[in-house]
Amino acid sequence: MLPFSRFEARTILKLSGPIVLAQLTQTLMYFVDTVMAGRYSAMDMAAIAVASGLWLPVVLTMQGLLLALTPIIAQFYGSKQTKPISHFTLQGLYLGFMLAAILFVVMLFADIPLAKLNMEAALRDKTLEYLYYVSFGLFPAAGYMVMRNLFEGLGNTKASMWIAFVGILVNIPANYIFIYGKLGMPALGGAGCGIATSLVFVAMFIAMLVYGYTSRSTRPYRHWPQTLWLSLKDQWQIIRIGTPIACSIFFEVTLFACIPLVIVHLGPIMVAGHQIAHNYSAIVFMLPLSLGLAATIRVGHLVGENNLQELKKAISTAIILSMAMSILTVIFTLIFRNQVANLYTSDAAVIALASSLLILAAIYQFSDAVQVVAACALRGMKITKPVFFITLISYWPIGFGFGAVLGLTDWLVEPMGAHGFWIGIIVGLTVAALALAVVLRKQLNRMEHAHLKGAAT
Repeated sequence: MLPFSRFEARTILKLSGPIVLAQLTQTLMYFVDTVMAGRYSAMDMAAIAVASGLWLPVVLTMQGLLLALTPIIAQFYGSKQTKPISHFTLQGLYLGFMLAAILFVVMLFADIPLAKLNMEAALRDKTLEYLYYVSFGLFPAAGYMVMRNLFEGLGNTKASMWIAFVGILVNIPANYIFIYGKLGMPALGGAGCGIATSLVFVAMFIAMLVYGYTSRSTRPYRHWPQTLWLSLKDQWQIIRIGTPIACSIFFEVTLFACIPLVIVHLGPIMVAGHQIAHNYSAIVFMLPLSLGLAATIRVGHLVGENNLQELKKAISTAIILSMAMSILTVIFTLIFRNQVANLYTSDAAVIALASSLLILAAIYQFSDAVQVVAACALRGMKITKPVFFITLISYWPIGFGFGAVLGLTDWLVEPMGAHGFWIGIIVGLTVAALALAVVLRKQLNRMEHAHLKGAAT
């Protein structure tokens, strides 16, 4: 039986609470963009939806790579080393801005993949206009991500919560000005959301810098690094740890993005039902994800302190909390699945399909709860390569592959459509949860063996 620590439970919940609010606020910003652009025209709302298919993988991949800073800083914090923290923060900024420059150039060629899609010229033009404006936000977004990782590595998760509120306060009026053409600005429709999003990242980056300059939590680290030069060795350490994280996020994002593409021939009702189940499960996923991100911070601190016994308690407590939370979300989903579907649409056929898919979405909460906490705990130990391989195999050959067999072929059963893909997702996440749990157990055993060997000598 996994040990449970009340102290670790309080610590992890204290860390995860602000993260949940920050994640919800960021989701609210995307919701605001969609609603405000939709009120301008259906074409503009569609342009944002199409553009998000290119923009989100880009920005989330950058975020994933820079997430390597959190365990690096957390371990230095746990071992009470202050000088390397300011050094790695600066190196993270260098890397973030270089990565933003590369991705900015890539975004300039967004017309190439869009040209291969069968879409109206007006929709394509609006999509490209949005992507052009939003791409300028990559630079402040990189700075914001680095500063957020700094604060979270130090255990200050409230910073990202407060700064997310700043973002939403900028997002709504900026959307209003640039979408509808107020204060002398041209009415850009959905493309105006691109300008607003860039301004949001500028505001959040500046707010992070101000917060960092005034916060007591960063006072010990407000000094010049030992060198201002770019360090290839330390850059490589960030890339080595962060690349598997970025790829894992990319695998998950593209998995759910590809399912609508392969079932689109089954009709709009099938796609709409899947989209409702996906959107709802993405919102619910923020709860175990926030616990996982908190586990990354706590594990990093305890690894830095070389406190193995408390480390084991922290990991098992995070898994237990995540499982308990998943039980609550499963019960809620099963009871209110019809009401949830009704929030998205009034179409009876879509509601019926979405309600049945939400049953499968509820089931996969259990596996998702274990796999995300296990992956984040390994990340806190700076172990990311196994997570990369496990997620690659579990999400695609197993999850998507098995889902495609069930959903589109009659090899095993009659084609199940979206239901087959959701069953595939459940199988893939279960495999990922089991494999990550085994890797995590082996790593803890390895650390315990090294600890006992060191004590003996």
